[in-house]
Amino acid sequence: MTVASQEPEVEVTIDFSLTPEQKAIREMAREFARKEIDPIVEEFDESQEFPRQLFAKAGELGFLGIIFPEKYGGAGLGYVDYVLVINELTKVDPSIGLSVAAHNSLCSNHIFKFGNEEQIQRWLVPLARGEKIGAWSLTEPGAGSDAAGTRSRAERVSGGWKLNGSKTFTTHGSVGDICVVFAVTDPDGPRQHSISAFVVEKGTPGFRTGKKENKLGTRASDTAEVVMEDCVIPDDNLLGEEGKGFVQALKILDGGRISIAALGLGVANGAYETALAYAKEREQFGKPIASFQAIRFHLAEMVTRIAASETLTFAAAAEMDRGGRVSRLASEAKLLAGETAVFCAERGVQIHGGYGFIKDYRAEKFYRDCKICTIGEGTSEIQRLVIARWLLKG
Repeated sequence: MTVASQEPEVEVTIDFSLTPEQKAIREMAREFARKEIDPIVEEFDESQEFPRQLFAKAGELGFLGIIFPEKYGGAGLGYVDYVLVINELTKVDPSIGLSVAAHNSLCSNHIFKFGNEEQIQRWLVPLARGEKIGAWSLTEPGAGSDAAGTRSRAERVSGGWKLNGSKTFTTHGSVGDICVVFAVTDPDGPRQHSISAFVVEKGTPGFRTGKKENKLGTRASDTAEVVMEDCVIPDDNLLGEEGKGFVQALKILDGGRISIAALGLGVANGAYETALAYAKEREQFGKPIASFQAIRFHLAEMVTRIAASETLTFAAAAEMDRGGRVSRLASEAKLLAGETAVFCAERGVQIHGGYGFIKDYRAEKFYRDCKICTIGEGTSEIQRLVIARWLLKG
């Protein structure tokens, strides 16, 4: 028996003056998660298979191009709408929420923000329509939090570039059709101005998938190495200016951190909703465990932290939609929502007791899935550094 997430009697999500259209988008994402994702969660978590057919359906609904203009195949929506969708998908399966978020905010968004019109038409349009899956390869075995320590190289050759190196922890590394990769183009230049960004398409000679990672959580979201061995690409595959790749990455990570904040919010909400439903049904000493003060305190702390995370996450999304500077706010939202996801997932297991330790109940899966929220797009420690730097700038 598998106990899926259930509709709570009390809605956790605050409306934040959502428009009727935004409420409709939230409901559409909620229904998609219930009907299309919920029945396959355990199957794809166990097999660690990427659910391509599901993503084709998500693409038809516009979920793979949420934040891009309609003229480029997107849904023409904003970051508030984006957070609503990621939250609803993640409440049912964080793997799907993570993949949809990475596809939108990393690979696709990088091409949208820094590609020229020809590049946008060539690569973003099929990505936004969901016809192709995007990957974004920044991290290397020796360059994680220190992304400026990239060692992959891109050398000029006749008519283009020759890439050599490897990337790790790439979301969609083995299933992606279009990948944005970073490589050093000026070995003697300043660390933060020596890296460039390139687009490499699946099937390009010298570009291949390395090890597919066997992960603790979010197992249906593909994570793998990508390897470049004398991979030659044309000049047209350079995104933006040469040497500006690291600066571009920092800007893309602002949106990426809002994505992970939305992911953390979804994990926290999913863990809370399953714990609340279980606490009302599970009886001990002749009464539901929700009647005991210890359980009530757990639930109260969970929902309070969720409300605080929600406030910061939607504030960051709204500021992004206004075109404001979001680096500090995105880091604050990502830090709080990520830590809240871990807290709520742990409390969810505790409320379930022994049943929270077995795979028949979703509490166990939220517990495994939550930890990526404090790691991806910059660890919690990196977020604290970013926030502190902004504070000390005065």
